[in-house]
Amino acid sequence: MSSQTQDPVSTLENVVREVIRPAAQEVDQRGEFPAKSIEALGQSGLLGAVAAKEVGGLGGGIRLASRIVGRVASDCGSTAMIAMMHYSGSTVLERYGSLEVRKQAAAGKHLSTLAFSEATSRSQFWAPTSTAKKEKNGVRLDAKKSWITSAKHATAYVWSSKPLAGSGASTIWLVPNGTKGLAIQGNYDGLGLRGNDSSAVIADNVFVPDSAMLGADGAGFEIMMQTVLPIFQVLSASVSVGLMEGAIERTVLHTQNTRFEHTNEALRDLPTVRAHVARMRIQTDMAKALLEDTLGALEAGRPDAMLRVLECKAAAGETALAVVDTGMRVCGGAAFRKEGGLERIFRDARAASIMAPTGDALNDFIGKAVTGLPLF
Repeated sequence: MSSQTQDPVSTLENVVREVIRPAAQEVDQRGEFPAKSIEALGQSGLLGAVAAKEVGGLGGGIRLASRIVGRVASDCGSTAMIAMMHYSGSTVLERYGSLEVRKQAAAGKHLSTLAFSEATSRSQFWAPTSTAKKEKNGVRLDAKKSWITSAKHATAYVWSSKPLAGSGASTIWLVPNGTKGLAIQGNYDGLGLRGNDSSAVIADNVFVPDSAMLGADGAGFEIMMQTVLPIFQVLSASVSVGLMEGAIERTVLHTQNTRFEHTNEALRDLPTVRAHVARMRIQTDMAKALLEDTLGALEAGRPDAMLRVLECKAAAGETALAVVDTGMRVCGGAAFRKEGGLERIFRDARAASIMAPTGDALNDFIGKAVTGLPLF
């Protein structure tokens, strides 16, 4: 761990400024995994944000992870998404993984990710149809996983399946990348988050040891809801807020530096432009306030914590669309040029509302919670 990590915030700024920001445009244009950016986060100790200090991590928990992915997202959404999925998987490992795996994750030498979504259950990740079967030489896994971030680059997948024999909806496993029988299908070539290495992974007669089980057989749903969902939702909201901040920064810079030569007025001298920028700032601060309240609710164990968890991703994802759209409107034709970075944020911001649990699914859950219905 770098000695700089004693001050994670300044370390983060250095990594973003020196490595992540310079690489962001090329990562997007080539659709390449941001290997140098992830390596820098690992070497600086920042990938160990949620790992306990006893295993060499920062012990910063969900709040520090939120700070990191939000700041990274303002310059590179792809790197932020990879870090978000790593922290989500690492949180499971921190609670249920072996000591050695926890130490590797804390040291930035184990890149984690979630493998919950499947082609057959789609965005309803809590209901896997993949199977696990006890065999003489371990456990056999068969699955068609979809949209796994860091599919080719993750060290191992935090993987869901139907239970072996226990009751419950699912069981969680740690499946090393490269295990015989795993096949990664295709390269990711999507609209946004183009460097996040999201691909389908097929498991055909994949064998893992009994010790690969994370938690109890059949306890996967509880792990998803109690361990994964809070950090996943909060970090997704943090990514959206970071993208909003990046959009504001680029929009403001454009309004300051773009002038009408015949009047010597800058764009920011126009009341309509200032009103648009003001609305971007207000909407972003509203999303940030809800995110901060969600963190506070989780830390205090408030009765409304789960409601806030559901709300924060839905609100931030939808708000990001509005904020970035306004930035595109203010910057006009210049916003369409890739070198400015706003066009990349416009595309990256589209992901949150359609990433499971989708914005529509979250609105349904929130509506159920508010009207007194069970979520499931």
